[in-house]
Amino acid sequence: MNTLEVKAISAGYDKHIILHEVSFKVEPGEIVGLIGPNGAGKTTIIKSILGIIPLTHGEITIGAVNIKLSPQQVKGEMAYIPENPLLYDELTLLEHLEFTAMSHGMDKKIFENRKNYLLKLFHLEDKLHHFPNSFSKGMRQKVMIMCAFLYDPSIYIVDEPFVGLDPKATRSFTTFLLQKKEAGAGILMCTHVLDAAEKICDRFIFFNQGKVVTTGTLRDLRKESNLEDGSLNDIYDKLVEEE
Repeated sequence: MNTLEVKAISAGYDKHIILHEVSFKVEPGEIVGLIGPNGAGKTTIIKSILGIIPLTHGEITIGAVNIKLSPQQVKGEMAYIPENPLLYDELTLLEHLEFTAMSHGMDKKIFENRKNYLLKLFHLEDKLHHFPNSFSKGMRQKVMIMCAFLYDPSIYIVDEPFVGLDPKATRSFTTFLLQKKEAGAGILMCTHVLDAAEKICDRFIFFNQGKVVTTGTLRDLRKESNLEDGSLNDIYDKLVEEE
């Protein structure tokens, strides 16, 4: 598994710079929470990592590979779970899974085993031949999660994963995310659900106005904020909202 490293990047839209010299790492086997208010630039960070927005400064690497210089080489190293599910209306659930497996050259036996496990985990066995137009927002989100969890990338980019998921699906998602972490994947998770992030993230990046405010473990952030027993919400309010 490889490290995702964001090295002093600046980026934006139409000459309007949103990110200012942003640097951080996501190491193998850890979940890093990207935490910040709306409009802070978190979406721009994600789009920069995915290669959607060009950088005006700095670089992003996965392992030793620069994603700008070798985009095809890192394609299979990342999986992205967006906040708003992006599905093909003309493909069934099964066809979405098959298309994902084919795109990443998965072994057929491994695909079948993992497909069956994920269908059971997310309770979608009876929806295998249904089309997305019959799915609720939560079901569509489950399909996106299943497609991302089918194969074994080094890095997961997860944007607001708890939106639309019921409590049972949230537990299933969290369980499998932790399994991926234990298998060595690095996970960057952007979320406003700070109580959930506090439970599963190893480190946090507090982000505001296009800049990293601070980064560290919960213990580090408690020390920095002088909140010895503070929750992540309390620490965030002190270090970011009162900035």
